[in-house]
Amino acid sequence: MGSVVNLGGSLFSLFLFYRTGYSFAGWNWQSALVVLGMFTILQGLAATLFIPNLNRIVRYVEQGTLDFVLLKPISSQFWLSLRQLSPWGVPDICFGLGLIVYAGVSLNLKAWDLVLGTILLGLGCIVLYSIWFMLGATSIWFVKIYNVTEVLKGFLEAGRYPMVAYPAIYRIFFTFIIPIAFLTTVPAEAMLGRLDPIWLLATAGLAIALLTLSHYFWQFALRFYTSASS
Repeated sequence: MGSVVNLGGSLFSLFLFYRTGYSFAGWNWQSALVVLGMFTILQGLAATLFIPNLNRIVRYVEQGTLDFVLLKPISSQFWLSLRQLSPWGVPDICFGLGLIVYAGVSLNLKAWDLVLGTILLGLGCIVLYSIWFMLGATSIWFVKIYNVTEVLKGFLEAGRYPMVAYPAIYRIFFTFIIPIAFLTTVPAEAMLGRLDPIWLLATAGLAIALLTLSHYFWQFALRFYTSASS
């Protein structure tokens, strides 16, 4: 029910921009739906995978049970990231896919562009995961960081619209400071067949860099972890 309400709210807010014939520069209604579909999928993925797993890091640190994770003969980052799946985000993922399929049929998108957009969406998932995991890792110093993850979710809300919807200063912020543009707008541009190759390379480079950084940041954070048995 919550997914239906959220999707309805997103569609209604987007409709308010287009109801008078106005459109974002270079983005008609169907192409804007592709961006909204990307956002909805990421929102569902966050609810399915990121929130139930990465927010647990805070609980492990609070309760001192992170020791048991570190003793396992497997990468602690991998175990903490993929241990649990929640069904609550599945409807959002399905709704997002539905929006993209509808828009894709309406715009007659090419198969290769759909594949490329899917690849870039996957890279965007890696970017989002890496940022979320590093925020979770800071709980070793600050313990309770729930408010910080809520701020990240708030920033993610900006990805429901094409970046051209925002003033130039916000577009710079959401591209180079908090890379929201790489999560939704860039993959949507790829699906629409109008992505500059430099953005493909930039997205891949950003995903690899942040994933690598998250690994080393976790290893660095663990140096400051005081186990329950010490």
